[in-house]
Amino acid sequence: MIPHIGPVRLEFILFALTLVGVAFFHTKTMWVALGGLLSVLAFKWIFIPDFSLAAHIMGGHGHEGEWRTLLNLLGLLFGFAILAKHFEESSIPEILPKYLPNGYWGAVALLFFVMVISSFLDNIAAAMIGGTIALVVFKGRVHIGYLAGIVAASNAGGAPSVVGDTTTTLMWIDGVSPLDVVHAAPGSLGAFLVFGLIGAYQQHNHQAILSRVDPDIRVDLGKLLIVFLILALAIVTNWAMDFPALGVWVAIFIGATFRKTPWAEMKNAWQGTVFLMSLVLCASLMPVEQLPPASWVTTFALGFVSAVFDNIPLTKLCLVQGGYDWGMLAYTVGFGGSMIWFGSSAGVALSNQYPQAKNVFQYVKYGWHVTLAYIVGFALIMGVLGWQPHASHKKVPAASVIPMEIKSR
Repeated sequence: MIPHIGPVRLEFILFALTLVGVAFFHTKTMWVALGGLLSVLAFKWIFIPDFSLAAHIMGGHGHEGEWRTLLNLLGLLFGFAILAKHFEESSIPEILPKYLPNGYWGAVALLFFVMVISSFLDNIAAAMIGGTIALVVFKGRVHIGYLAGIVAASNAGGAPSVVGDTTTTLMWIDGVSPLDVVHAAPGSLGAFLVFGLIGAYQQHNHQAILSRVDPDIRVDLGKLLIVFLILALAIVTNWAMDFPALGVWVAIFIGATFRKTPWAEMKNAWQGTVFLMSLVLCASLMPVEQLPPASWVTTFALGFVSAVFDNIPLTKLCLVQGGYDWGMLAYTVGFGGSMIWFGSSAGVALSNQYPQAKNVFQYVKYGWHVTLAYIVGFALIMGVLGWQPHASHKKVPAASVIPMEIKSR
């Protein structure tokens, strides 16, 4: 018999304790996540005799398994760490202040830039590029509230675009019209007016943008070409094969033929990568098999759930269930993870650059405007477009059950 504490199965308690441990022991997050994963696996092996970790990862009996998710996550986190270093060494971040407005509006413009590029790039890449630029233009003094703003911008930009976020790409592949996903745009823009303006104000008071540019700086066009090649091949392989990490690494190896590759960046990113993969795998083991009936209330709540659980499993369940407003859902599950640093892969990737962001209490304390922005953006969607549920876009057998599968955004 599977043990419960009250109405809650024990593995949910173990996962909750893991998240609490991440919050309190932010300097040991990798070890906490690994410990949580091992405890959940031990529970499965003891109380569920037919549980197979190999089958869970590799798939079988109509279930694809987690291998694609984990391999993509591994490749993207390491690959985009190398991309960010190539971008930094191209000298573009050092000349960008010449084109950004001075003072407060320069900080606003940088967040808006991150949001725009995230509409056609992976949100991890957008966050890493934004973090690299911020490191230079603010002379290394980046406020935690502004870091939360960068994460929020990278997730807000991808929500209305079927090529800007893994969740919206999944909707598109599953048959949802790209025009339905665009309905997330009012929410993203409304949210930006909150987190963008407040986050920029925090940053400007902490460290104003550096407006002076060294006239002797020259752009390394080879490094810049590698950056564009990585992003282009990531988009192509994501569209063609649902495997963006493959394109990233093909581009990295091509770039290695004419520029030195900063392999050392993988050493800087490995702990954050292991942390997120452990947390993702741990969450995928939770026995969540259904959601409440589709409604705007359920959709709103899923945004907060997405700050803890990754958003792909939630999206998969919603696609099977049907009856959702896909644009509203794209906003809530896409932007919701911004409220906590480990709620999206963009936040985890950025925290590899800025370890201070791994303090949950500091992130929530100074990034409070992200939660406010989420609520404002949702209210704007409701006010402008309202709840527009769509009929199921495909027939699903009544007996079909898709288990909770956690995957990176």
